[in-house]
Amino acid sequence: MKAVDIIKNGLIKENPTWVLVLGMCPTLATTTSAVNGLCMGLATAFVLMMSNIVVSLLKSLIPDKVRIPAFIVVIATFVTVVQLFMEAYLPDLFETLGLFIPLIVVNCIVLGRAEAFASKNNVWHSFLDGLFMGLGFTWALTLIGMVRELLGAGAIFGHSIIGGADGMLLFILPPGGFICLGLLMALVNRLRQAK
Repeated sequence: MKAVDIIKNGLIKENPTWVLVLGMCPTLATTTSAVNGLCMGLATAFVLMMSNIVVSLLKSLIPDKVRIPAFIVVIATFVTVVQLFMEAYLPDLFETLGLFIPLIVVNCIVLGRAEAFASKNNVWHSFLDGLFMGLGFTWALTLIGMVRELLGAGAIFGHSIIGGADGMLLFILPPGGFICLGLLMALVNRLRQAK
């Protein structure tokens, strides 16, 4: 597999959010603002990259019978690193996303990429897969967060865009997450098919 194909897969062809429809819990729960979406996406991207690298390095040492539990231990290690880093250096963000950070361990994107890709490919390709799947997930969460924040609060990244106007509260609430996700997913898939 070529590096260019791995990049296209992560960002477009097999995007975790728009195409594979994976990781919907953090997608819907944390995207009430663009900052939350961006930070959750970057945290997941870090865990994806690092766990893919370690799984690729250890693939020949892990017996088939304990493959999945071993992958989960590797993933949990990097999630703990992210959680401790956020708690120490980004306490406000940790307070907002703290509940969802441990859920990265069981995020089907991370475990799925470890099983389907990193356990079968070399370290370089596994790193690229983790990086670009993570970036694909990050841009999806950030876009959803931007749209929800703009429509719900009249701001993007906390900066008021529509001065003095109240937003539509629906888009900050869970139903707004489903509506926004569905509309953006339809738009992105329409654009992919047009090419």
